Amino acid sequence: MLTPIREIYEKQAVPKLMEQFRYTNIHQVPKFEKVVINRGLGEAAGNAKTLEASLTEIGVIAGQKPVVTRAKKAIAGFKIREGMPIGMMVTLRRERMYAFLERLINLSLPRIRDFRGVSPKSFDGRGNYTLGVKEQLIFPEISYDSIDQVRGLDISIITTARTDEEGRALLKAVGMPFRES
Repeated sequence: MLTPIREIYEKQAVPKLMEQFRYTNIHQVPKFEKVVINRGLGEAAGNAKTLEASLTEIGVIAGQKPVVTRAKKAIAGFKIREGMPIGMMVTLRRERMYAFLERLINLSLPRIRDFRGVSPKSFDGRGNYTLGVKEQLIFPEISYDSIDQVRGLDISIITTARTDEEGRALLKAVGMPFRES
């Protein structure tokens, strides 16, 4: 059973991209490699309850348990010691990645207040796209009553595209709502 976004990719996006960029082989067409969801905890790094709440939230959003990221070295100015938990991340691949992209594009992004589209400039030069979300409430899995504090997260969509133009065309072909700039 293919997710709708994967079906759109295979049946509509691939032929469109092959024609647009004049690829001679189907394997040259850029595809989605993985999606990384990341949250830095900042000042809440010392609070165990905040860490647990964030782990649960990201786990519900991603459908997979996140990994706690720890400080590599101590920074006295930020009161961080080596080994302290300072964030979390989860990497989604294959079907979970497509299911998450489906929910992100069709359910979550339209729920953002005054949404006019995502920035078309958030590419890294190699066709990968990063999106910052200011509050976790845009995800339908999170209920307002279950959160203790509004926190943001970063979503990185890693593709096999070689240029930003190819990456933008790939995301646009599967329905990513880019803002007109």
